[in-house]
Amino acid sequence: MRKWIIGIVAILIAALTGGGLYFRPDRAIRVATGVVAHNVCSKAFVSGLDPETVFAETTERDGVRRLRRIMRMKFDRGNRYVDVSAIGIASYAVYREGLGCVLHHGSREPYVLKSDLQALKQPKAPPLLPEIAGRDVVEPANPALKAALDHAFEEPAGPPFRRTRAVVVVHDGKVIAERYAGDIGVDTPLMGFSLTKSVVNALIGILTQQGLVTPSMPAPIPEWRGDLRREIEVEHLLRMTTGLALDETNSGFDPSSQMVYLHDDMAGAVVNAAVVAPPGTRWAYSSATTQLLARIVRDATGGPEQSLAFAWRELFNPLGMRNVTLEFDGSGTLQGSTYMLASARDWAKFGLLYLHDGIVGGKRLLHEDWVDFSAAATLDSDYAAGFWTNRSEHPNAKGRVRLGIPRDAFFASGDLGQRIVIMPSQKLVVVRLGDSVDPTGDIRGLGRLVKEVIAVVQP
Repeated sequence: MRKWIIGIVAILIAALTGGGLYFRPDRAIRVATGVVAHNVCSKAFVSGLDPETVFAETTERDGVRRLRRIMRMKFDRGNRYVDVSAIGIASYAVYREGLGCVLHHGSREPYVLKSDLQALKQPKAPPLLPEIAGRDVVEPANPALKAALDHAFEEPAGPPFRRTRAVVVVHDGKVIAERYAGDIGVDTPLMGFSLTKSVVNALIGILTQQGLVTPSMPAPIPEWRGDLRREIEVEHLLRMTTGLALDETNSGFDPSSQMVYLHDDMAGAVVNAAVVAPPGTRWAYSSATTQLLARIVRDATGGPEQSLAFAWRELFNPLGMRNVTLEFDGSGTLQGSTYMLASARDWAKFGLLYLHDGIVGGKRLLHEDWVDFSAAATLDSDYAAGFWTNRSEHPNAKGRVRLGIPRDAFFASGDLGQRIVIMPSQKLVVVRLGDSVDPTGDIRGLGRLVKEVIAVVQP
C-alpha cells in the first residue's frame, strides 16, 4: 500500500512540474471522488442498492481504478449524504427527497427546487400510452426467449463482469419478457447515465412541436450573441457538432468531466468554450453540449421548477412513467448529460415514444419527422442527435448489424452498458441496464440478446 501511495504522489508531482499547473491533477482526483460520491448517493438513496457494493463496483471503472486502494467513503444514511476522499481531496454528495443527489462544492448551498413532486406525478388525465404490463414480472413463455434472458445475465468466469441488472423486451407494445437481478424490481429506479441525453432530445422535440424551439434556430444562449458562436444552432448542440473545444475524454482533465463533478452551474462552466471549427463540420462526443441544451429547456420553460413540471406534464405522465427521478445541478438546471433514474419498464416506455414516431395514444408529442431526424447519422459518425444509430456507414454501425441489431435500429446509450434499442422494423424495444465495465463484451452480449429476441418474434 505504501509503495502504491508513493506512486500516486510521484504522478502528481510529475504532473505539476510538467504542465500540471494547467491540467490541475487535484481537479482530476476531485472528478474521480465526485463520480464515486454521486453514483453511490444516487444508487443507494434512489435505487435502494447496498452502498458498499456500489462503492466497490464504481471504483472498478476507468478513471477511478488507479485511486481505488486509497479512496475512503463515509456513508451517512441518517443525514443522507456520501463523502468520498483520496489523499485529502474529497467530494460530498447529498440526497434530497424526490430530487435525487447533488454534489456540494465549497460552502455554497446548491439550489433546491421548490416543487410539489407528488402533485406533478398526479396526471390530470390517464396516460396516453396503454399499460405495457401488469404488476408481476413477465416471465417469457417461449423457451428460446427464456434462453435469451439467461444469456443476457450470464457472467464470465472472471472479471471484467457484465453485471446485468434488468432486461425488458417489448413487442407490439407489450412486455413479452423481463428479468431483474436479485435486488432489483419492476419499480426500482435505475441510473441511466447518458440515456438522459436522449430524454433531453425528447424535451427539445416537444418544445419544437409546441413552436418554442427549432433545430435550425441559433442556440438561444446570450453569451454567444456577440461573436462567432452566434452561428451555432440547436441542431449543432443535438448532434455535438458545435465546433467548440468541449471534447469528452473521461480523463478528469476534460471540460465535460469537470463540468459534471466540479461545478454547481454546469452549463455556465462550459458556455464560454473556445471555437476550434466551424459549426456543423466536426463531430466530437461531448456531454457539455447536451448540458447546454438542458439550460435551453430550463429557459424556454421559465425556470428550474417549470422545467421539472414540463418534463412530468409533457413527457413522463403521458407515457405513464411513474418511477422517475430527474436530478438537477446546483444552479437548478436538470442534469441533462448524465443523471436521470427510472425503472426498466419506464425506460422501455420512453423507447416506445420513438418506436411510435413520437405519437402516443393518437397525440403527437414530438414534432413531425423528429424521430427520423434523431436517428439520422451525423457527418461520418454513428452518432445521430441524442441517440446512436445503425443508419450509418460507420464501422461501428456495420459491426452492430453483423451482430444482429437491425440496420434501422437506433438506441439510447449510457455508461456501464445502459441501452434502449429501438427497432421499428421489428416493432421491438429492448432495454438492458447494468453495471458493466467491459464495453466490448457488453455490446457483443447486447447483439446476441437482440438477435435471439428477433428470432423468437420474427421467426
